[in-house]
Amino acid sequence: MKNRTRFVKAISAVLAAIALLFIPLPQRVGLDTRIVTVASIQRPPTVVFDYVTTPAHWPAWHPSSLAVSGSVDHSLDLGEQMTEEFRVAGRRGRVVWTVAAREPPGKWAIDGKIDGRPAGTVTYSLTPTANGTRFEREFTYRAPSLWFAILNWFVLRARIQSESDTAVSQLKSLLEASPQH
Repeated sequence: MKNRTRFVKAISAVLAAIALLFIPLPQRVGLDTRIVTVASIQRPPTVVFDYVTTPAHWPAWHPSSLAVSGSVDHSLDLGEQMTEEFRVAGRRGRVVWTVAAREPPGKWAIDGKIDGRPAGTVTYSLTPTANGTRFEREFTYRAPSLWFAILNWFVLRARIQSESDTAVSQLKSLLEASPQH
């Protein structure tokens, strides 16, 4: 009987610990992740800005962008929305992006929601250089639970950084190789 009670207590403790991993974290807990990728693109900032802020182009340069729908055929303005089918770090999903900032040709930001919950923010910052544009892409997202924070620390963050690095490298190659963009 004593062994059974000890076993039940141990199992209960393990289950409680597992449950704690999935409890939503409060907003004030600073578990934001920033993924930043920078490239020097030999094209004028206006050209780069118009291209990257037109969602129809995303699947051509960003490996995580599988398809886009809605308002996608032009450079999106403040408040406009569109939907993107994605595969990030092996996870597929659908995100609705809303333009949160637009200051052509220097800054553009979108806030994403997945199933109505915040999914992160992507910000493009463009600075003129002697040879074209310094392009910076920043993706910021918050860990919704302790489990996600742990998984992010050990696996997701590095995969997302790699995907972002590939995307910006492909963007640079695409824009520099094509004079019509």
